[in-house]
Formats: sequence, structure tokens, C-alpha cells
Amino acid sequence: MLVRRLAPLAALVALLAAGCGEASRESPAQAEPASTAPSASAPVAESPSPSPSPVAPKEIAVPRGVTAGIVVFDRRTQAYAVNQNAAKKFRSASIVKLWIVLDLLWGKSPEAVPAADRTRLDVMLRGSDDKIAIDFWKRGGQRAVVSRMVSRLGLTGSAPPPAEQPGYWGYTVISTADIVRTYRYLLDEAPAPVREFVMGNLRLAYRCATDRYDQSFGIPSSVPKPFAVKQGWSGFGDNPAQPCTPGTAPAPGVPAAYVVPPANARANPPGLTDADMAGEVLHTTGTVGADDRVIVVVLSLHPDGTSYANATRTLTDLTRSLPIPGR
Repeated sequence: MLVRRLAPLAALVALLAAGCGEASRESPAQAEPASTAPSASAPVAESPSPSPSPVAPKEIAVPRGVTAGIVVFDRRTQAYAVNQNAAKKFRSASIVKLWIVLDLLWGKSPEAVPAADRTRLDVMLRGSDDKIAIDFWKRGGQRAVVSRMVSRLGLTGSAPPPAEQPGYWGYTVISTADIVRTYRYLLDEAPAPVREFVMGNLRLAYRCATDRYDQSFGIPSSVPKPFAVKQGWSGFGDNPAQPCTPGTAPAPGVPAAYVVPPANARANPPGLTDADMAGEVLHTTGTVGADDRVIVVVLSLHPDGTSYANATRTLTDLTRSLPIPGR
């Protein structure tokens, strides 16, 4: 009798034991939570925010009477912080020296250039030496230097100096956009030895040019290092009113002054009527920041008769007002 009463109880215990065993072996489906609603303590995953719209380039106030083309280009983001009057044409002054050296090095390494010429190119880039530029300009066929570089770089707003004035390399016509394109070529496309030679020299630009003009205006007086610069000026006379005294030894020799065309030749030549050849021009160009992050080009034309001191002060103030990414 006792055995018969215990039998159902044993069967019940066996059934319960079998049930617990099955429950401990969860299938993948059974392992999922019963509800997908987040608990109060669990953070809710937010939908990713849409990418911000590109920031419109800033408009820069330019002093009355001054014409300026201004570009600030961030190579890291491939965006323009400023892109103002970029197609406006100016006479190049010494900015054309960038094309003189690139033309000379096209298709060759700086090491293929005789050591004496490399040393002279160093001085031309660092000290903006005019006498050296004249020599290489003539060797390259004068106006042909610019024609070749316009074609090679795909420039759209630049042209050689007037045919009747082939020796006046400073009367090459340039635009801000084309100088930005030149730096982008140097930094992103040029062979490494060429890039290192040119940009290395621009990082070592002298405060005093070899004609004793102070070329520390614009970028060098507006931003902390590192920077690399090529400056340009024209129309201020053969000799500076306040000659620059270098803190270090000047480049060997003081070159002949840049030749200025006679007054009757200073009118705008045919075909270049949108590039002023009479007023004072002052340009600051180069790169700012680690790894040459930002390209800055400011080309400026000042009213005829403006002094160098006033023009450099104006351009430096203008450059200082620019939004430089990363600064």
C-alpha cells in the first residue's frame, strides 16, 4: 500500500526534474529578451546626426581704396575658409619667382642642377633676389616661362608680361586662384625633391630681402610659426625709405634694383586691361601650420602713391583678420 502511494510521487518528481533540465538548455531564440523596449537604466541609442553643411567662406572687409584677392584654403578638410575675389588679376611682382624655379626644375631633380645654381635659387626664394631672377628668366626664354607654367598647371587667370616688355617678369599677370593652384601642385603633386627644395626655402625666407626691403609683412607678422612664405611688392621705388637691417648675415651681394618701365610704358597693355600695372602692389602668399595645413594667398593693389610702410601695415592688418583653420 505504501509502495502504491509513493509511485505517483516518484513519477511527479521525475517529471519535474526533466522539465528543469530542458529549461537550462536555452535555444538562441529563447535567449532573446522578451521585449526589445529599453529599460529605464539603459541609454537609448540616438540616430546619427546628419553631416553638417559646409560652412560658407567668410567675407573679409577690405580697406577703402584697396583691391584684394584673398583665399584661405584648408588642405585637411579641402574647404575654403575665405574665397574672395579669387579671379581678380594682379601684376605678379616677385610671386612669379615660384614659376621661374618650377619651370627650371620641371622634369628634373634639384640635384641635377649645378650646385652654384642651386645656391642662387636658394637666395632667389629666401631673399626674393631680383638679379638672380632676371638671369633665370632669360635662360628660360622670358615670357615662355609663364606660358609653359600656365599650360602645365592648368591656370586660367594668368598670362606672361606684355610682348613689348618681355624682360619685365614682375609684370606677369596672376590671380589669387592660380597662386593657390600653384601651392596645391607643390604640396600634393610635385615630386618630393622639388617640393622639399621649394617649400624648404620658403620656410627659411629672410626678413630682409636682398634689395633691403623688409618682407616680414603679411603672413610672417600675423601668425605663429610654422609657416612658409613667398612675398611680392612693386611700385615703391628702387630703394626703401627705411632699409631693412637683417638680424643675420644678408645674402651675398646686393642686386641691381628691379627695372621699372618708363612712365609712358606703364599703361595697361592690350589684353591685360583688368590687371593694373601702375599702382603699388603688395602680396603675401604661402602656407601656415603643421604639415602646411593651410594655404593663404592675399594679393593686393594700393592707390598709386601709397608708401611701403602704409601698404605693409594695411596688408598685415588684413592678413591678421583672416580665419586660419587650426590657429
